[in-house]
Amino acid sequence: MPALRPAIAALRSLQRTQCRRYSLAASPATPQTSPFAPRHLMSIADLTPAELTTLVRNAENHKTSIKSGTGEIPLSMRGALAGRTVAMTFSKRSTRTRVSTEGAIAAFGGSPMFLGKDDIQLGVNESLYDTSLVLSSMTAAIVARVGPHSDVADLAKHSSVPVINALSDLYHPLQTIADFQTISEIHPSTSTTSLGLEGLKIAWVGDANNVLYDLAIGAMKLGVDISVATPAGYEIPKEMKTVIEHAASTSPRAGKFIETRVPEDAIKNADILVTDTWVSMGQEEETAKRLKAFEGFQITSELAKRGGAKESWSFMHCLPRHPEEVSDEVFYGPRSVVFQEAENRLWAAISALEAFVVNKGKIHVSSHYAVFFREHGARRDDGYEFLRESDFALQPGPDLCVGEDGGGGEGVDGRGVGEVEGNHFAG
Repeated sequence: MPALRPAIAALRSLQRTQCRRYSLAASPATPQTSPFAPRHLMSIADLTPAELTTLVRNAENHKTSIKSGTGEIPLSMRGALAGRTVAMTFSKRSTRTRVSTEGAIAAFGGSPMFLGKDDIQLGVNESLYDTSLVLSSMTAAIVARVGPHSDVADLAKHSSVPVINALSDLYHPLQTIADFQTISEIHPSTSTTSLGLEGLKIAWVGDANNVLYDLAIGAMKLGVDISVATPAGYEIPKEMKTVIEHAASTSPRAGKFIETRVPEDAIKNADILVTDTWVSMGQEEETAKRLKAFEGFQITSELAKRGGAKESWSFMHCLPRHPEEVSDEVFYGPRSVVFQEAENRLWAAISALEAFVVNKGKIHVSSHYAVFFREHGARRDDGYEFLRESDFALQPGPDLCVGEDGGGGEGVDGRGVGEVEGNHFAG
């Protein structure tokens, strides 16, 4: 028994230390939050041109390696969010966003928790402030699909974990990442410093909405020209034009931004033709008025020919599609990449979760596939090697067991392991 006394004394000392570390004496008016200051993804405007490029490249890497390999998620990737929950707060219905987000969370071994409009009412029965504090105390991240952008912005403002905007009335960043992945796939480049899309032209024909705003911001950052045709009264708001212009100022080779009221003018020399719904959710009462205003804006082969689109033009649409927006001939024809674009929503979500949740906002070349690419030499059809050894050597992925300061036990969101041991769903 005397021989055990030193061990018992050490154990009691450790228990006292742990009790001091995790004291519950904090004032109820001052909620305890993670020491990790999360980085959120609200819009493509939050990204530098290099970061957007990396997110798109990583999405390509994930897609190529998984689909050309065994078809399985690498073990290192599957365990990144094991035992963790990601809240999905959706006040708007969805197909692609929900399926892609749940798939991305599962890819990292996490558990998606879907909170629809019947499960949670943002800012109705409970303030956004309270909701943010509660959700971020129990989850590793929040993915929010909302109406007013202020809803997701308020969630992010008070959250202690990363918040990813899965759609608001102003922005749709995950769609934009998928869009540029799709464009990169149909216009491949051997460039190792950019996506190699500089000089391409996108023609947007239709309503000015959240999808367009982030697409235009991304185009400016990546050196892609974009020409927008909308009917009078449905143009891009002045405040959003300012955001787009600012995005151009952040790029060493910004794209050109042009507005017109004539679809044919927008389409001239375009590589990609894009449209979206003319009647967004919440605008149903305006349906008749909008359908009349958008007469002549349906994308057809005849319109593309009259406008002088390039011979090799492609068509994109974020879905769901309505016949008045684009003809069946184009939508289901060989120029359409809409279902390729839809699939890429999954890879875009994986790329974003990896960067903002797993890597705590550090956007660098994914290390999950270094071994795969080294052993299999996976390349794109054009010969571009997706992940170079030099990329992996210079920019390794995060150490999920050791804190950034060299101390042990920092989790993927920056919290000490001891802070979440009693709650496997904690963020």
